[in-house]
Amino acid sequence: MSSQKPAYKLVIVESPAKARTISKFLGKTYKVEASNGHVRDLPKSQLGVDVEHGFEPKYITIRGRGEVLDRIRKEAKGAKSIVLATDPDREGEAISWHLATVLGIDPQSACRVEFNEITEKTVKSAIRQPRPVNMQLVAAQQARRVLDRLVGYKISPLLWVKIKKGLSAGRVQSVATRMIVDREQEIEQFEPEEYWYVEADVDAGGKRLRAKLQALDGERVQIANEMQAEAAKARIQQGGFTIRSVKRGERHKHPAPPFTTSNLQQEASRKLGFTTAKTMQIAQQLYEGVDIEGRGTLGLISYIRTDSVRLSEEAVSGVREMIAARYGAEFVPEKPVVYKGRKSAQDAHEAIRPTNIDLRPEDIKASLSRDQYNLYRLVYLRFAACQMADAVYETQQIEIASDKGVLMRSSAERVRFAGFTAVYEESLDETPEQAPEQTPGALLDVTEGTPATVLQTEGTQHFTQAPPRYTEASLVRALEEKGIGRPSTYAPTISTILARGYVMREKKQLYPTELGIMITDMMKEYFSDIVDIAFTAGMEESLDEVEEGKEDWHDVVANFYGPFEQTLENAESKIEKVEIKDEVSDVVCDKCGAMMVYKLGRFGRFLACPNFPECRNTKAIQVEIGAPCPKCGAKLLQKTSRKGRKFYGCERYPECDFVSWEMPVREKCPNCGSYMTLSHTKKGDFCVCANEQCKTRIPAPESEE
Repeated sequence: MSSQKPAYKLVIVESPAKARTISKFLGKTYKVEASNGHVRDLPKSQLGVDVEHGFEPKYITIRGRGEVLDRIRKEAKGAKSIVLATDPDREGEAISWHLATVLGIDPQSACRVEFNEITEKTVKSAIRQPRPVNMQLVAAQQARRVLDRLVGYKISPLLWVKIKKGLSAGRVQSVATRMIVDREQEIEQFEPEEYWYVEADVDAGGKRLRAKLQALDGERVQIANEMQAEAAKARIQQGGFTIRSVKRGERHKHPAPPFTTSNLQQEASRKLGFTTAKTMQIAQQLYEGVDIEGRGTLGLISYIRTDSVRLSEEAVSGVREMIAARYGAEFVPEKPVVYKGRKSAQDAHEAIRPTNIDLRPEDIKASLSRDQYNLYRLVYLRFAACQMADAVYETQQIEIASDKGVLMRSSAERVRFAGFTAVYEESLDETPEQAPEQTPGALLDVTEGTPATVLQTEGTQHFTQAPPRYTEASLVRALEEKGIGRPSTYAPTISTILARGYVMREKKQLYPTELGIMITDMMKEYFSDIVDIAFTAGMEESLDEVEEGKEDWHDVVANFYGPFEQTLENAESKIEKVEIKDEVSDVVCDKCGAMMVYKLGRFGRFLACPNFPECRNTKAIQVEIGAPCPKCGAKLLQKTSRKGRKFYGCERYPECDFVSWEMPVREKCPNCGSYMTLSHTKKGDFCVCANEQCKTRIPAPESEE
């Protein structure tokens, strides 16, 4: 009697959600199991890398994955074939290789499938086209893992011994922290420079317009102070103006490309207020599959870890048809729009897009959570807009000149054709210092040679602004531009430096903590390569070359480790142990009566009971700054926010709710009477008016601290 043949094929994916979605597509002849991510990794209790023998990693089963592997092994025994369908990137390829190793599958056999989107058509097509495991991708992932382990497990213990237990360093996280620390130093050292705009209201043949001073006596004007502004106004008020020229033109605005991982994280931060981690969490749900009423479980967007702006012909054809049907033929460009990716882009996958352009966000809103709907809508509209026609603007530039050498200019524009802006416009991180020359407004019917009369003039004072602090969005963009990390690393890197207390987030802005500054200064002095942006970007390029088969991963690690080992030995001998001694305060612990001591934490010094752990009482340090509260006249105290940022508040809180991020001083503004705050610059200390409409600056008294 012949034994019964196995009745099913086994497909192994990473997540249970993905498994549920795919199993509905494949039917009863398949079983789909989830590995819950990686099943093997380097041990946490030891280095796990044999530096003496080719840097071979020592892998063990991850704690908690034993039961998962037992279940997969059991299903594998009863399967007539096994297909590894983990995510289509380095990490996914490595997971497939680990699974093949554990299950005794030859990685060179046709055991691996991948799909860029989780739709029935794509999944079934992929299942029919298995391939071997791509060992170049595995090697690139293995090199990254080994490099990160060597840096983390070699430097971190040194920090524990020399400075403080619990500190850590990382190959990418240390560079990201350094960028935030360096930006903070730029802001602190920034010296604002004064400049003025001079504008005039002008009547030209009964048409009123606003014009900005451009030149005096043929030279472009740059007004540095109020005296120069008043002199310029006096020149304008001499009159004698005519319309010298009226130029009309056309401006085209192109749509933004479809989303890459970093673009999505940036735009979700700007438009939706999402952190990078939240964006990736919600995007993963949309990629793996959501239960849509009346349609079943569907993967709504394509693969979410990509740095490519490439789109499939099928996707482009579908969206062009949708645009023509919904918006009109004039919104469809003559040819499909093709976008050029970054030089360093992998281009292994398409850009992030909807898997089905016919699934409009509003039609499936009831089946999505609010966050899912908002992110899906963002992806959907960005994809639709990227294949739409340019927006077209009609522009007008009017030059008004006097016979006394004064030239002014008035610019305006209006929309002639909305194009893609009818659907979507990209947001910006920061507002430009200077307003664009073209401003929305009415285009005037004036002719050259028309006399013009100045009605009134106005000078406005401005100051150059310090570079803005990074937000998560702008940090991701900077990391990408500098070649630091890859699409899969941005969110975890930011999450790590926040969790370690090196960086804090306040109203979207990222600030370095005292601990982050201290660690970065030490890393810059003793491990300059690790926090060097160019060096780290070069390592990323080496990992890319491993993936392309141009480099052997062992050589990449060996070339790094030789100099790194010497740097490590030098640091161990030269870094002096930082003794963080407990300084006794004059504050009595109100729980046990002991004299509290000063401790150094993530966000600077605080008071703690010396009888820890029996008594866990802590207090913030209150520092009087010697200035009265502008609201009630009581004392002002320097305080620390929950996220570690210094601020200044009234001692009578909560009765008085005065609070300021900048330190108030005793002096009042000589112009408006408002309170002033202290500003440190290279040229000395200044008192700056807190009134946004005034912003008067005067030298700080020598006694002011």
